[in-house]
Order: sequence, then C-alpha cells, then structure tokens
Amino acid sequence: MDHKMTDDDYAQLPVAELVKDLGSSVTDGLTNTEVQQKLKTVGKNVIEKGQKENGFWNFIKNFTSLMACLLWVSGVIAILAGTPELGIAIWAVNIINGLFSYWEEHAAKKATDALSKMLPTYVSVIRDGKKIQVIAEDLVPGDLVVLQAGDAIPADARVLSSSSLQVDESALTGESVPVDKFADYKHGDGKFAIDNIVFAGTVVTSGTATVMVVETGMNTEFGQIAKLTQNQKGTVSPLTKELNRLTRQLSVLALVIGLGFFVLAIFFVHYPIAKSFIFALGMIVAFIPEGLLPTVTLSLAHGTKVMAKKHALLKNLDSVETLGETNVICSDKTGTLTQNQMTVNHIWLPDKEYTVTGTGYFNNGKIQFNQQDVNLKNEKDLSLLLDIALLNNDTKVQGGEEGKTAPKILGTPTEAGLNILTAKGGLDLDQRMQATPRLKELPFDSTRRRMTTLQQESDGKVAVYVKGALSNMMQVCDRILINGEVRPMTNADKTKIDQANQDYAAQGLRSLAFAYNTIAADDVSSAMIENTEQHLIFVGLAVMQDPPREEIYDAVKKCHSADIKIIMVTGDSSLTAKSIAVKIGIVSDKARVITGAELNQMSDDELRQAVKGEVIFARVAPEDKYRIVSMCQANGEIVAATGDGVNDAPALKKANIGIAMGVTGTDVAKEAADMILTDDNFASIVSAIEEGRTVYSNIQKFLVYIFNSNLSEAFPSLLFIISGGLIPLALTVMQILTVDLGTDMLPALGLGAEKSEPGIMDRPPRKRDAHLLNKGILLKSFCYYGLIGSLVSADAYFFVNWQYGWPSVSLAHGGYVYAAATTMTLAAIVFCQVATVLNCRTETTSLFKIGIFSNHRIMWGIVFEICLLTFLIYVPFVHGLFGTAPINLLDWIYLLCIPVPLILIDEARKWFIRKYMNKKKAA
Repeated sequence: MDHKMTDDDYAQLPVAELVKDLGSSVTDGLTNTEVQQKLKTVGKNVIEKGQKENGFWNFIKNFTSLMACLLWVSGVIAILAGTPELGIAIWAVNIINGLFSYWEEHAAKKATDALSKMLPTYVSVIRDGKKIQVIAEDLVPGDLVVLQAGDAIPADARVLSSSSLQVDESALTGESVPVDKFADYKHGDGKFAIDNIVFAGTVVTSGTATVMVVETGMNTEFGQIAKLTQNQKGTVSPLTKELNRLTRQLSVLALVIGLGFFVLAIFFVHYPIAKSFIFALGMIVAFIPEGLLPTVTLSLAHGTKVMAKKHALLKNLDSVETLGETNVICSDKTGTLTQNQMTVNHIWLPDKEYTVTGTGYFNNGKIQFNQQDVNLKNEKDLSLLLDIALLNNDTKVQGGEEGKTAPKILGTPTEAGLNILTAKGGLDLDQRMQATPRLKELPFDSTRRRMTTLQQESDGKVAVYVKGALSNMMQVCDRILINGEVRPMTNADKTKIDQANQDYAAQGLRSLAFAYNTIAADDVSSAMIENTEQHLIFVGLAVMQDPPREEIYDAVKKCHSADIKIIMVTGDSSLTAKSIAVKIGIVSDKARVITGAELNQMSDDELRQAVKGEVIFARVAPEDKYRIVSMCQANGEIVAATGDGVNDAPALKKANIGIAMGVTGTDVAKEAADMILTDDNFASIVSAIEEGRTVYSNIQKFLVYIFNSNLSEAFPSLLFIISGGLIPLALTVMQILTVDLGTDMLPALGLGAEKSEPGIMDRPPRKRDAHLLNKGILLKSFCYYGLIGSLVSADAYFFVNWQYGWPSVSLAHGGYVYAAATTMTLAAIVFCQVATVLNCRTETTSLFKIGIFSNHRIMWGIVFEICLLTFLIYVPFVHGLFGTAPINLLDWIYLLCIPVPLILIDEARKWFIRKYMNKKKAA
C-alpha cells in the first residue's frame, strides 16, 4: 500500500480506480484472506502511544514521596550518629513501602488495561459480500464500512454512498457545527473540507453512509495530530490532591512531634544531642503511616475490580472515590431503569384495536414467531401498518450460537420490537425488500422525531413510509386511513387518537405512530424532509412496553436511604415518564413534570429551583441534559449522569461522573464517559456508588488503625520524658519500626479490601470539602483506640517488672528483665492491634454480623504478625538487633486475654451508637 497518497488524492480518484488501487470491491468489500495479508503489511488500525512510560521512573517514584525522602534522610543521619542498624531498618521501611506501592499500582494498571480491552470498539463492515461486525483495530485500507448516526468514524475513508450524512469534525477542526458529506468530490476552504472524505476521530451525527477505508492508524489525519498531543501530561485528580495534602499534614505532624521530643530529651532527661536525635527519630518514624499509599492504591484497585464484576467499568481509579460523593443521578429511562426490551402488545387503528400475543424471540440471527396472531389478507389496514414497521426499519440481528451466545441487535430496541411484531404477522424482510426496495431514507433525528423511507412499489409509484412520535407525527398528518379508505382528518379524529394515546401512556405504555403517502418516481431525487413529510395519511399506533427492571425497585430504595436524588430525563411522553417513575418509586404522584418545551422557556434560576424538588423531565432532547446537569451542579450537587447517544456526550463530560451504556451506547458516549455499564442497568450505578463509598471509608479505617498504634508507640517515650528518665523506654526505636514495618502493614492492607459495611447506603453522601483526615478520625484514633492500646501496653511493661520484684525493686534499666519488658510492650501493642483491626472493619455494625473471619486478607495479616512476633521473641540471633527476649507462659496468657475484652468493649460502643441512631431516625 503506497501511503504517499493524500486523502485529497483518494477523494479525486474515480471510484473504479480507487477500488482497483485498494484491491477491494464496491459490493463485496475485501475477503478475509486479503484482510489478513494487509494487516501484516500496514498493521493494526490503532493510534500508537507516543513516549512509552518509563518503567524505571515508575518504579523509582514510589521511593521519592515527601515521607520517603524524610525517611531516607533520617536513615543517613542515624548511620552517621553511630547506629547503622537503625539507619538500615529505617531504609527497610522505605524499600518495603515502595515495593508495596509499585506492585499495587502495577496490578491496578494491568486491571484497568484488561478492563479497557473488555469494551473494544466495533464497526459494521462488508467482507466477502456479508455485513458483519469487527473490532475497529482490525480495519485495513479497502474495507467497506457501513456508518450510521452515533458511530465514531474509525479510519479515514472515501464516501461511496450516503443519505443525509452529517459529521461532527470538531475533534479535528474545533468547529462544533456538523458538516454535510456526499459521495461527490468537492474541496472547500481548509485542510479537512473534503466533501467525500470522512476522517478518523470524528463522529456521525445523522444519516447513513457506505464508505471505503483509505488510511488507518497513524497514517490517518487524526493519527498525525495524535503525534503532536499524545505526550501531554494529565491533570492531578482530586483524590491525588487530597492524598498530597494528607501527606504534608502527616509529615509536618511527625516533624513537630519529633522536634518536641528532641527538645524534651535534652532538657528533661539531659540526653546528649546525638542520643536525643535518635530518640526523636523514633517518634518521627512512629507517626509516619508508611502503608498509606499502598493501602489507597489497593482500595481503589479492589474497588475497580468489584465494580467490574457488578457490570460497572471505570476508566481510571480515582473515579471510584468521586462516586462516593454522588448525591444526584440524572438517569435515562429506557434501558437503564427499564429492560430495554420493547414488546408490542397492542395495535390501535382508528376503527379497531388488536391485542398482540405470542412470544417473539431471536435465534441464530433470524426472527421467528410462536403464534400467528392475525390473518393479514383480511386486514388491509393492519397489513399496511406492519409493512411500514418492517420496511421503515434499520435494525438487523447478528445471531449467536444457540445456547452459547446471545444474538446481537444492530439497531434500536424499538425497531427490534417492531421486527418481532412483523415476524408474528408472518412477514419476511428479504422477500418484502425485493418486492418493495428502498430508494431513499430521511433518517430519524431528535428534533422532528420521525424517520421516513421511500419504497419502490410494483405499480411504478413510490410509497413514503413514516414512523415517529405521535405528537410530532400529528403535525404532518392531515388525512386518515379507516377500513381501507382515505379521508380528511377531523378534529374528532385527532381527539380520538390523542385520547387513545393518553390512555396507553397512563398505563406506562409507549405509542409509536405510523403514516404513509405516495409520490411520483420523478420526485424521489428531490425528496427532502420539507417536501416529503407533509400531507401524510395517518394509519395507526403500535403500542409497546419496556417493563422496569426487576432489580430497579431495591436500587431506588437504596438511593432514597442514601439521600441520593434520582432525576429521570427521558424523551418519552409526560404520562409515560411519570407512570414509570411513580411505579418504581423514584417520585410520588405529586412530582412536577417538565417537558422540553417548558424547559426551553425557563431561566437558569427557575431551573435551579425546579431541580431541588421532585421533578421529571419528559419529551426533552439529549442536549437538554447538559443544562439540567449544570443547574444541579450550580446547586452544589455532585452529579452522575447517564447517556448513550452522540448528543449525550456534553452532559457526560459535564457531569462529575459520566456514565455511558456499554450495550446500546454509541462510541462517542463511551469516550466522553468516566464509567461504562456493561449491562446498561441503573442498579449497577447504585452498586458502583456503594463501592465508591466503601473505598473512601476503607481509607479512613486504615488511618484510624494506623494512628492508634502511633500513640501506643509514642506513649512509652512520653512516660520516659515525664518521669525524667526514671521510667526506662518501654519500647526501642527498632521495636517501633517492627510495628510499622512488619506487624501493622498486612492487616492494614486488608482493611483496604474490606467489603461494604451494612448500612453504608443508609447515610447521606459526604460533602466535597470533607477531608480524609478529620477530627473524628483523630479523636477515635488517639482518644479511644490509641489510649486503650497505650494503657494496655504500658501495663504489660509493668506486668513483667512486677514478676521480678517491682515496685519493691527499681524498674529494670538493662539486662534480661528490661529486654523481656520491652518485648512484652511490643507484644501487647501487636495483640491490641489484632483487636483494633477487627474493630476497625465496621463503624457501627457488629463485627459478629459481618463475620470475624470474613476478610481473609486481614486474617492472614494477623497470622503473619503473630508469627513475626514469635520469630523476634524466640530466635536468638535477632535479639541483639531488636532488643527482644523470650517471655514466659504467664506473659502469653496475659497477651491472649487482650483482644477479647477490647472487641467486646467496642461492640458495646457500636451498640449504643446504633441505638442512638435508631432513636434519631424514629424521631
């Protein structure tokens, strides 16, 4: 393939030469053999990443945070002060912490990369004369691609045929106004102003087309631009900023405490400066939570994996945290709150109503029916309506293997429902298309809400078949078909039709109107919306239902319990929208319904007030959703918004969390979103919000757990200072490092993977200005868990001394008794931490309700820390390094008695909190 040709060169080639140059066919496309050969030559259709991530730097940066730099310097000073074992131990903290961080980030990246591969972009192509779907990266020059509204254009391509094709080229030109594309060549002003070329990275906003790929991957215009932009650095996320803030707070806290103890050691205990520094260094190390960053990364990665299992794929880890703040969900109705399985159950004609029975289903790509409902030979009006439903329809079915994979609907659920309806009537699409071929299409758009096709009839005339929303259809119908006869439509007819529609809508049913006309064959070439969709003949209504999802009721209840407001934004009628919203519990009967027409008349202040109450938006265009989201945000809300179409993209970008539909969503919607639902299910959004809250809660649980041991580590030094050195240090610096480096780390990481606490969705969302480290965490850490742990560990120190004669003799300042006493202090801290990590698993729920052993990471962490403690106590060669010594059986009985009462005390505290909360709710 000669890539020296430009897009303009391809645009000017006669079609015959273009096809010859690309080795393709305008009818059959390429063969699979030709595709495989070209893939070897030109490569995959992908935009290559520019500068690859520097693996070495990604590894090194885990050892260069503010905390890490503080510890590196501390280690150097410790070595220079003559305590190399302390310096090496401090460095070990950094090394292990950095390795944890790197490993979790690497695992998280692999997980997100794997998730992104779960949702490849598919395109419709014609190969070997058959229309199939392939992954966009497998396109090659010469491929014949079929485009429709909402498709992201996957490669530079020449337009061979089109119908009302318009393309948004803003990604290349910056101009948001869609441009028309035709099969004929014309080059206007600007590099991309080529009428018969569509470019990769742009989006089809309306119409359909068949195009032939001329350039792929980095040879496209988008690929050339990507080379200039692909190395841009990303912005810092809110969570990263909060973690940086927390890191600075903790570093300053550690330095201030260290400096304070340094001064106190010199003036109260009269230590020399070098010894005072080593003493202070222990305090600095004690107050640095080395496992913070690994725990945060683990929590986010774990949350992402859990969400993926619940059908919610996140593009980046930080979005997990934002989900926890969400307090408003602007949700579509169809497919999100409902099953997106439109089934026609009534056909209404002006003189007759049919109840449609039987179960239509898809099997191996063909539409079958179980029951013949009507005899179309005797029902001429009904036969015409079914004909319109069949031929004015772009939906196809790509079948899967029976019993293995579900067939894929290539189109809309509404049209799929019409296909099932026509199959029940015994109509065959291929036969009807041969008898009445399509000449032209005026595609559906969200403004006029109609679709029109022109079909060649056997008598030489051309039938104009139209379907669309009833309100829009009534604007262009002035005649009516009744029992085979056409007559002018009267006001009584309009009233009767409108009343039937309202009756159906009140039942939560949706009506789709059908009309027709005939024109001369000579008028086809000049047929446009303005001169074709007028003076139509009304035929009837197909009445269908998209039932609510079974799980939506519980999901809505969860949202209400969690103070999360749901705002339905739909294109359906007011009656249908309100019927569904009330049925599933989103709003009460008193809710206000605002239509698109009313919305356009409202000022921003009026809309801001409206979204504060119970409200439903009906008959609104997708682009109206942007304004609704904006006004919710203006009220200080954190908004999640769902969408699937091209016009939803601005709202998805604007929302704090944009949520695209993975099944029915267009490529541009998925690109604009932060999260993609693989099942298009509202309940999956609620599960994701629950997981987002859990992640944030787990990070705070880690802080509570890690800070409480900081106080226990500092308490012996405090007693030493207060007593002026009379009470020896009950914990050495090396033993402090043992807690931070060995015994605390794995249980703390286990907290990062804790499951959602029961009742977490019964609390209001946290405020955006809330911080990870707050007064509640500090009080709980230091004044409750930390104080208890400090008193218990100090008592353990005196317990050993008591066994050897204290208070009759002085406290041991050296030898075996002192080593045993400090070992006992260390062991008591560890056993207090065993109880504390279990207590920290829930805030108010009983530990026994969730199961003591249900978090396997924590249980293995507890096993590890007890094994490590035993190793330090009974292996002789480490005694000198860590200042430990063997302890006796009585000491072990003392230690084993620590966790149970601490757990029971916390259970009593949680019981009182639950009782208080229940009283508050009852009030």
